[in-house]
Amino acid sequence: MLHKSYFMKIVQKILIKLSNRSFYVLLLFSQVTEAQFSWFGGSTKKKQHEVLLANRAIQIETTQAINNMYNFKYDAAERDFKWLTAKYPEHPIGFFLLGLNEWWKIVPDTKDESHDDKFIANMDRAIDLADEMLDDDDGDKEAAFFQAAAYAFKGRLHTERGSWIKAAWDGKQAMKYLDKCRGFGDFSPELAIGDGLYNYYSKWIPENYPSLKPMMIFFHKGVKAQGIKQLEYVASNAFYTRMEAKYFLMQIYSMENQHQKAYYEAVQMHAMYPDNSFFHRYAARTAFMLGKSEEAEKLAEELLANVNLGKYGYESTAGRYAAYIMGYINYNYKRDLPKAKEYYQKTIDYALQNNSKDSGYFLGANLTLGKIASSEKDYVNAIQYFNMVTNNSDKKLETHKEAKKLIEDTKKLMKTDKKKK
Repeated sequence: MLHKSYFMKIVQKILIKLSNRSFYVLLLFSQVTEAQFSWFGGSTKKKQHEVLLANRAIQIETTQAINNMYNFKYDAAERDFKWLTAKYPEHPIGFFLLGLNEWWKIVPDTKDESHDDKFIANMDRAIDLADEMLDDDDGDKEAAFFQAAAYAFKGRLHTERGSWIKAAWDGKQAMKYLDKCRGFGDFSPELAIGDGLYNYYSKWIPENYPSLKPMMIFFHKGVKAQGIKQLEYVASNAFYTRMEAKYFLMQIYSMENQHQKAYYEAVQMHAMYPDNSFFHRYAARTAFMLGKSEEAEKLAEELLANVNLGKYGYESTAGRYAAYIMGYINYNYKRDLPKAKEYYQKTIDYALQNNSKDSGYFLGANLTLGKIASSEKDYVNAIQYFNMVTNNSDKKLETHKEAKKLIEDTKKLMKTDKKKK
């Protein structure tokens, strides 16, 4: 049996290496045994309550509020969710949705920590109320669902904040309660999201991080294709977790080079929720990836206009996406170098605002500005741009290798020009 502190060190090493999204999902739906992680106490409290998850009347009542949340109309959504807490004060549904509302305030710029406390407070309240509904003898499937979901979102936030131990704890708790709520037939579409995410990411991680393969002995093997099918099932049939499944599918399709599917999901979501900056920028990105330059340009211009207006959710991340797309189009398609330089510089400025110097758009903007400077015989600035790429990118990246070679080529050009003079 592994000692808990030893196992936690292993988990921490895994967490540090993985991207936020991938290790959050892995921890969330891991199958570590109770012998390896025996941290749990039991609850014997039980109170009769009305089952609300599969209640169609409740779904109808909350539809507009959920739509408001995803469309970034947070105040309107919060009023309706608070109504749920008043009508069902002993049920976790209202507080969970209030927490989810706070989470979507965080999504546009995950570096913004101003909503963390309110998010955690609502999720903790949902957990406490769900705990009061649990019974260790026969189990309460609905209460277990809210436990799993609330812990899952807390783990999601803790990974963003680099709180690895908290993320591990939340992930394990989410898995525990996910197991408890299996068999809730009336709500099976909602539960399938957990299995879908686990099946996909438990395979994606070792494929993209070969050095972590030995660590995967702690987790059962998933099937990526099955995971995608499960998420698609959730996206088509669930009520509460439908949009969350689509949120992940957009990103998974892109990682699987299924850009047409990613584009379809993103455009559909942007049409449904035009004020949601995440869906807006993903629609622009996927259109850009597919070479739909006119559509990408239009979406990018809208993004930048909203950033300039200070519209909620349209922060530096949205600006970085949009400015790079505009720079690329002006450089490669329109051959308008002054505009290309202007937009690429904006890309850099937006990246610096939220410390995203390792992002592909930041690196790509510097690389292209270096090429433009070199073509204009501004060799000193060209080398500075290329150095910015090599200083902020992984040595294994093609961008890093290209920048390194361009530095050598530019230095040779400088010497040649000096000799001519």
